Amino acid sequence: MSRDRFSPRFRFASWPNLSVPAVAAGVYAIWRDDELIYCGMSGREIDSKGKAAPKRYGLVTRLNSHASGRLSGDQFCVYVANRFVIPSLKADELSLFASGALTLDARTKTFIHDHLDYAYALVETSADAYELERAARRGAVFGVKPYLNPL
Repeated sequence: MSRDRFSPRFRFASWPNLSVPAVAAGVYAIWRDDELIYCGMSGREIDSKGKAAPKRYGLVTRLNSHASGRLSGDQFCVYVANRFVIPSLKADELSLFASGALTLDARTKTFIHDHLDYAYALVETSADAYELERAARRGAVFGVKPYLNPL
């Protein structure tokens, strides 16, 4: 497995990225500076659903979900909130959460856009995506395991 299969890195601050195909299976790696923090895949059942999929399906929708910062239904955003955002909160910010003036979703989105970038690799099938993602999480693609979801 080679890192050469992956695109150059893109900042989440520049999302959306028109180079990500509207319908595609793929694997992505998320970085904080030079630290690999997460590897994931999208496009399960792309083989059967891809042709009949809505306008956007697979990799682009997964990266869009991550870029949104919304914790509901997005394990990556939950990891980011728990491991990076919450530990950085100041005591005087807690009342802002209590009043609703600040949300964890908003703070997580800000963190993702300010600090993280991603690269992606397109694959033909969901089986290919699963295999490449597992290799990346084991450290076989980038030479290191991701901080948040290693295998």
